[in-house]
Amino acid sequence: MLYNAYELQRSLLNAASAWASIGSELLSDRRFPPGYLGWGQAPASALDVFAHATQPRGKPLFGLRTIETEGAVHPVTEATVVQKTFGDLKRFSHSGLPEDAPRLLIVAPMSGHYATLLRGTVERMLERNVVYITDWADAKLVPLEAGRFDLDDYIDYLIAFLGHIGEESGGRRPHMMAVCQPSVPALAATAVMAAAGHRYRPATLTMMGGPIDTRESPTAVNDHAITRPHVWFRHNVITTVPASYPGHGRRVYPGFVQLASFMSMNLDSHIMSHYGLFRHLMEGADESADATKAFYDEYRAVCDMTAEFYLQTVDVVFQRHALPKGELHHRGTPVDLGAIADTALLAIEGERDDISGIGQTRAALKVTPNLPDKLKKYHLAPEVGHYGIFNGSKWRQTIAPVAEDWIAAHDRPAAKLRAVK
Repeated sequence: MLYNAYELQRSLLNAASAWASIGSELLSDRRFPPGYLGWGQAPASALDVFAHATQPRGKPLFGLRTIETEGAVHPVTEATVVQKTFGDLKRFSHSGLPEDAPRLLIVAPMSGHYATLLRGTVERMLERNVVYITDWADAKLVPLEAGRFDLDDYIDYLIAFLGHIGEESGGRRPHMMAVCQPSVPALAATAVMAAAGHRYRPATLTMMGGPIDTRESPTAVNDHAITRPHVWFRHNVITTVPASYPGHGRRVYPGFVQLASFMSMNLDSHIMSHYGLFRHLMEGADESADATKAFYDEYRAVCDMTAEFYLQTVDVVFQRHALPKGELHHRGTPVDLGAIADTALLAIEGERDDISGIGQTRAALKVTPNLPDKLKKYHLAPEVGHYGIFNGSKWRQTIAPVAEDWIAAHDRPAAKLRAVK
């Protein structure tokens, strides 16, 4: 019912967006009186804002064509190197990188947005690393007969991707960077690989704004998860994919519900952003208007996640805190964080993060007792919110260099490292 109602609303808004776009062009066209006399600019700008806010959006492209490093411009090569049912592995490289450049797996959140939300993260880390990224599938596009996808599967995917990267690199241990939500499965996958003595367990794991232990500095997101029983989420935010999609019949947590939830948390900020867009259009500040539109083009492009993964995440991460309490299981076997002994951990947090509070990511350094202190590092980014941790000028100039140096300091061939028994 929920999904069908949304589809009806989306159809109506798509038509309204098209008409608003036509009206905006007519009112600003100088061949007609409103545009010629100038009094059509205000309604044209208002219609433009409405049209942009309601237009349909598909999966964005990464669109990384070139990259500049040390004053030289290099073409970027993008390839899909592993294809799996619920997510692919993409690789980005460029001709300016040495053959032995570190291999970095960026784990994108499976939280309603596409991996392209981390375009700026990929672009910056690509300067010194061959970058791989998880490109998670939109659950509504995966046929029901393809089966389930839960937290166990997520961890298995990360282990398989790291193994592929290690083999493709000729025997080098890869590095892993988890942005927000995947910090939990990334740390769990590292522990599982360490316990198994996996040759390609990550050499470093960078966790950025991740909910390792949400008992630390709880935010509104954490409060929302713990003030309602688990069954509430199953009955109120989980719905069935309608017949118009390949995943017809699959139970999902829809991306549009996630988007509405996030936007409602900072509604005043989003309203002011759209008012600012209106002012920029009125003033002819095209560059500023385009920047705002580009942000919302990405922010509003959403996808669905499987119900089993979402509900398990709510239960395991936010309600039971299973990983830091040593109660998380993978395929029926306890996840032993004490097995992590030679993966260098870097925890990065933002001082103004209103999604993952201060201390939630740093907790990973406390729950890995057998990892030497020299292989642990904490970085608190001052005056940075959640999205600023992995995107924007502060990410590029002050946060990324910390991650780059940590990776470079611990990059070495797998053959030279002792396997954990």
